[in-house]
Amino acid sequence: MPGIVIVGVQWGDEGKGKATDLLGDRTDWVVKFNGGNNAGHTVVIGGEKYALHLLPSGILSPGVNAVIGNGVVIDLEVLFAELDALSARGIDVSRLKVSANAHVITHYHRTLDKVTERFLGKRQIGTTGRGIGPAYADKINRVGIRIQDLFDESILRQKVEAALDQKNHLLVKIFNRRAITPEEIVEDLLSYAERLKPMVCDTGLLLNQALDKGDVVVFEGGQATMLDVDHGTYPFVTSSSATAGGASTGSGVGPGRLDRIVGIVKAYTTRVGAGPFPTELFDESGEWLRKTGFEYGTTTGRLRRTGWYDAPITRYATRVNGITDLVMTKLDVLTGLDEIPVCVAYDVDGVRFDEVPVNQTDFHHAKPIYEVFPGWKEDITGARTFEDLPQNAQDYVLALEKMSGTRISVIGVGPGRDAVIVRHDLV
Repeated sequence: MPGIVIVGVQWGDEGKGKATDLLGDRTDWVVKFNGGNNAGHTVVIGGEKYALHLLPSGILSPGVNAVIGNGVVIDLEVLFAELDALSARGIDVSRLKVSANAHVITHYHRTLDKVTERFLGKRQIGTTGRGIGPAYADKINRVGIRIQDLFDESILRQKVEAALDQKNHLLVKIFNRRAITPEEIVEDLLSYAERLKPMVCDTGLLLNQALDKGDVVVFEGGQATMLDVDHGTYPFVTSSSATAGGASTGSGVGPGRLDRIVGIVKAYTTRVGAGPFPTELFDESGEWLRKTGFEYGTTTGRLRRTGWYDAPITRYATRVNGITDLVMTKLDVLTGLDEIPVCVAYDVDGVRFDEVPVNQTDFHHAKPIYEVFPGWKEDITGARTFEDLPQNAQDYVLALEKMSGTRISVIGVGPGRDAVIVRHDLV
């Protein structure tokens, strides 16, 4: 049975949670392998909306085992707030497992994230201020705090003291903030240890054993390809590996066990935060997409920047991730438009680029070259087969499939979990 990776194709917010939920009744395990509570999934079940920020969306499916992998950075306050909120709504959260090797977001990470972003001024990256970047920086600098450290107070105290040696100099001398004492950090982290301990295990071993048994394991990425720290629009990216390769490093499951790579792509494009965005719209069309698609961040509430579909980005993501199937979401949002432009290439100072330019400066200056498709007026939210779609909607999907380099297997036509057209099975 397969290991299935779900990744965002654009700059996030494509609807990965819905795709994971779509696989729910055939899925045994859902793994979050990167990121933290800086990205959210919104899933609608039976008219009920669930907004998740840290937990894998599979936790909403009865009988599915949810795992937070070693590649995630965890804000424990957020973790338990989410668990309590779901429990209060009758969701069983007892199946959650947390990697002992995952890193912890502390108070000083959140503080540094906020003051550093303010310090950058016009050069701000557009972080969420939730401490994700500083926590990953500590991980790479080998001064991070891991989940397993909470169960050895002596080790925890030593690691916190070492981390604060440098950070307090920054806070006091550069940012004019008060020093943070090791005691307050240790006390805060230890307050979660007892409740956390039953959830913690060697999740890499657990997942490999599950695959050995023939279980279906879904690896759910946070953020998206164009926010990947290596392959995204650096430096306007996240601090983790949001591409399919991150599923292996962030979970402890080897790449040879990943059978299918599913890319999630909107029928148009959005982005939150700073950075290049060739098809961004600044007119009434952009505002229409924002309002009609309700393009506001699940985690931050920030307005999402909106633009038309960008085919070179999808081709790039297909190549980088090895995508086998695309799930296209929010096709219904385009209903009512007379014409729908699609970016098929870029113009950079008079030179045509059919692929994403390797030079970031070129991408910053890229102007979209559009091909325009006729729109449709018919309501498509009730469509359940491809043939139910108006001809213009079918033509639009088939044109994007041809441009994207891989098949479009599922089409989202509404916010509900059943509002989908399945052209090819994902399992």
